Amino acid sequence: MPGLRIEHVNVTVSDPARTAHLMETLFGWHIRWQGPARDGGRTIHVGSSEHYVALYTGRDVRYTAEDFAKGRPLNHIGVEVDDLDGTEARVVAAGLSPFSHDNYHPGRRFYFLDPDGIEYEVVSYRDNS
Repeated sequence: MPGLRIEHVNVTVSDPARTAHLMETLFGWHIRWQGPARDGGRTIHVGSSEHYVALYTGRDVRYTAEDFAKGRPLNHIGVEVDDLDGTEARVVAAGLSPFSHDNYHPGRRFYFLDPDGIEYEVVSYRDNS
Protein backbone atom coordinates (compact mmCIF):
# COMPACT_ATOMS: atom_id res chain seq x y z
CA MET A 1 0.00 0.00 0.00
CA PRO A 2 1.81 3.12 -1.16
CA GLY A 3 1.73 6.06 1.20
CA LEU A 4 0.89 4.00 4.27
CA ARG A 5 2.32 5.53 7.46
CA ILE A 6 1.60 5.91 11.14
CA GLU A 7 -0.06 9.29 11.60
CA HIS A 8 -0.20 9.31 15.40
CA VAL A 9 0.15 7.28 18.54
CA ASN A 10 -2.00 7.92 21.62
CA VAL A 11 -0.37 7.34 25.02
CA THR A 12 -1.54 7.93 28.57
CA VAL A 13 0.67 10.23 30.65
CA SER A 14 0.24 11.73 34.09
CA ASP A 15 0.79 15.34 32.93
CA PRO A 16 0.24 16.06 29.21
CA ALA A 17 1.54 19.64 29.46
CA ARG A 18 4.82 18.48 31.05
CA THR A 19 5.31 15.74 28.46
CA ALA A 20 4.41 18.06 25.56
CA HIS A 21 6.92 20.64 26.81
CA LEU A 22 9.58 17.92 27.05
CA MET A 23 8.89 16.79 23.47
CA GLU A 24 9.02 20.37 22.22
CA THR A 25 12.36 20.88 23.98
CA LEU A 26 13.97 17.60 22.96
CA PHE A 27 12.65 17.11 19.44
CA GLY A 28 11.62 20.59 18.24
CA TRP A 29 8.00 19.52 17.90
CA HIS A 30 5.04 21.81 18.47
CA ILE A 31 1.56 21.51 19.96
CA ARG A 32 -0.87 20.90 17.13
CA TRP A 33 -4.04 20.76 19.23
CA GLN A 34 -5.14 20.47 22.83
CA GLY A 35 -8.44 20.15 24.57
CA PRO A 36 -10.97 17.92 26.26
CA ALA A 37 -10.93 14.20 25.63
CA ARG A 38 -13.07 11.16 26.36
CA ASP A 39 -14.37 10.49 29.84
CA GLY A 40 -13.63 14.03 30.98
CA GLY A 41 -9.90 13.70 30.30
CA ARG A 42 -7.50 16.01 28.51
CA THR A 43 -5.33 15.49 25.43
CA ILE A 44 -2.47 17.39 23.83
CA HIS A 45 -1.30 16.52 20.32
CA VAL A 46 2.42 17.30 19.93
CA GLY A 47 4.54 16.58 16.88
CA SER A 48 5.25 17.83 13.39
CA SER A 49 2.90 18.75 10.56
CA GLU A 50 3.07 15.10 9.40
CA HIS A 51 2.77 13.08 12.63
CA TYR A 52 2.16 13.48 16.32
CA VAL A 53 1.86 11.83 19.69
CA ALA A 54 -1.48 12.29 21.46
CA LEU A 55 -0.84 12.71 25.18
CA TYR A 56 -3.91 11.70 27.17
CA THR A 57 -4.73 11.87 30.85
CA GLY A 58 -7.97 10.90 32.53
CA ARG A 59 -10.03 13.13 34.77
CA ASP A 60 -9.23 12.81 38.47
CA VAL A 61 -6.95 9.82 37.87
CA ARG A 62 -4.03 9.09 40.19
CA TYR A 63 -1.45 7.15 38.26
CA THR A 64 1.22 5.03 39.94
CA ALA A 65 4.59 3.84 38.66
CA GLU A 66 2.95 0.47 38.00
CA ASP A 67 0.64 2.13 35.45
CA PHE A 68 3.71 2.99 33.37
CA ALA A 69 5.71 -0.22 33.81
CA LYS A 70 7.79 -1.02 30.74
CA GLY A 71 5.97 -3.21 28.28
CA ARG A 72 2.56 -2.45 29.71
CA PRO A 73 1.59 -2.41 26.87
CA LEU A 74 4.10 0.00 25.31
CA ASN A 75 7.79 -0.95 25.10
CA HIS A 76 9.05 2.40 23.82
CA ILE A 77 8.42 5.29 21.47
CA GLY A 78 11.01 5.52 18.68
CA VAL A 79 12.02 8.95 17.44
CA GLU A 80 14.33 9.46 14.45
CA VAL A 81 16.57 12.53 14.63
CA ASP A 82 19.26 14.00 12.38
CA ASP A 83 21.58 15.03 15.24
CA LEU A 84 21.82 12.24 17.81
CA ASP A 85 24.52 13.91 19.91
CA GLY A 86 22.63 17.23 20.03
CA THR A 87 19.44 15.47 21.05
CA GLU A 88 21.28 13.54 23.74
CA ALA A 89 22.69 16.81 25.10
CA ARG A 90 19.12 18.18 25.35
CA VAL A 91 17.98 14.98 27.11
CA VAL A 92 20.74 15.41 29.69
CA ALA A 93 20.00 19.15 30.05
CA ALA A 94 16.37 18.21 30.79
CA GLY A 95 17.61 16.16 33.76
CA LEU A 96 17.05 12.77 32.12
CA SER A 97 19.58 9.94 31.85
CA PRO A 98 20.40 8.37 28.48
CA PHE A 99 21.27 4.66 28.51
CA SER A 100 21.86 1.64 26.23
CA HIS A 101 23.88 3.49 23.61
CA ASP A 102 24.42 1.32 20.57
CA ASN A 103 25.69 1.59 17.03
CA TYR A 104 24.61 -1.07 14.61
CA HIS A 105 23.32 -1.00 11.07
CA PRO A 106 21.46 1.02 10.08
CA GLY A 107 21.92 3.65 12.82
CA ARG A 108 23.16 4.88 16.18
CA ARG A 109 20.75 5.03 19.11
CA PHE A 110 20.21 5.58 22.80
CA TYR A 111 17.27 5.34 25.16
CA PHE A 112 15.88 7.42 28.01
CA LEU A 113 12.90 7.36 30.37
CA ASP A 114 10.59 10.37 30.72
CA PRO A 115 9.25 11.44 34.14
CA ASP A 116 6.44 8.86 33.87
CA GLY A 117 8.96 6.10 33.12
CA ILE A 118 7.91 5.85 29.46
CA GLU A 119 10.89 4.70 27.42
CA TYR A 120 12.02 6.51 24.26
CA GLU A 121 14.46 5.18 21.68
CA VAL A 122 16.26 7.99 19.85
CA VAL A 123 17.93 6.89 16.62
CA SER A 124 19.85 8.58 13.83
CA TYR A 125 20.46 6.98 10.47
CA ARG A 126 22.52 9.95 9.23
CA ASP A 127 25.53 9.73 11.49
CA ASN A 128 26.13 5.99 11.75
CA SER A 129 29.89 5.85 12.09
